[in-house]
Amino acid sequence: MRCPYCGANKEKVVDSREAPGGAAIRRRRECLKCRRRYTTYERLEESRLMVVKRDGRREPFDRRKILSGVVKACEKRAIAMERIEALVDDLERAIGKEFEKEVSSVEIGERIMRALHELDEVAYVRFASVYRSFKDINQFMKELRDLLNKKQ
Repeated sequence: MRCPYCGANKEKVVDSREAPGGAAIRRRRECLKCRRRYTTYERLEESRLMVVKRDGRREPFDRRKILSGVVKACEKRAIAMERIEALVDDLERAIGKEFEKEVSSVEIGERIMRALHELDEVAYVRFASVYRSFKDINQFMKELRDLLNKKQ
């Protein structure tokens, strides 16, 4: 493992424990050169699930892309990173159980939106605005009206 700060490849494991949900091992490491600490996650690599994109292309399922999108949607919101990671862990686990070889990007996007709707409405609207590619303010307002109607 290379240190993300100085690039050295000498480190020691300071702490090791199961990550929430049991899908990974969380390790705290300390670089022996610069003495900074960082966290790594060790996960079981299963057969590669392919994501079928809207244009028909296929690419390997990438948890990091989902995490990145959810983190952007939750930016400047009072949502702990642990809750965001738990959301992504739950999504990844559910998709892995339901789909053996392929899953559509639309299915993944809709599941993320449902999870964000429960977690934080602002994050939900942010994600929806990018995911649904709103072309104008009317589409955006329709989504907000739908959200308010569901709330009542």
